[in-house]
Amino acid sequence: MAAEWKETLETEREISAFMLELGIPAHLRGYYYLREAVLLAVSDMELVGSVTKLLYPVIARRYKTTLQRVERAIRNAVEVSWERGNPEVFEDLFGFSRETGAPRPTNSEYIARIADKIRMDATTGEKHVTERNRTLL
Repeated sequence: MAAEWKETLETEREISAFMLELGIPAHLRGYYYLREAVLLAVSDMELVGSVTKLLYPVIARRYKTTLQRVERAIRNAVEVSWERGNPEVFEDLFGFSRETGAPRPTNSEYIARIADKIRMDATTGEKHVTERNRTLL
């Protein structure tokens, strides 16, 4: 049980570090909803196929809010990171960025790509928690 909790905490730290790389400000409510969505998707990628029916309701219950507010807050966090985030990080993750004239990714694309990146990095041992961002987490 303690090992599972520690692994979940480590995954959460990795997600947070990667979200910082994407330029998502931690003061946004959507930051926390998005982190929760990615954490759930890392453990069950099928949730990404039905974000409005499966993922948002779980988050809404957990945070005692509505699924509409969850969706809107995540969309806002995605928009803010798309506008303010490092285009190179987006280019690496999505294959495009705002600088290429591409539209911003949808909430489900954003959640799926981050979750997939975290899962793949876990198999290779790549870490996003660095000395620089460790103090921010």
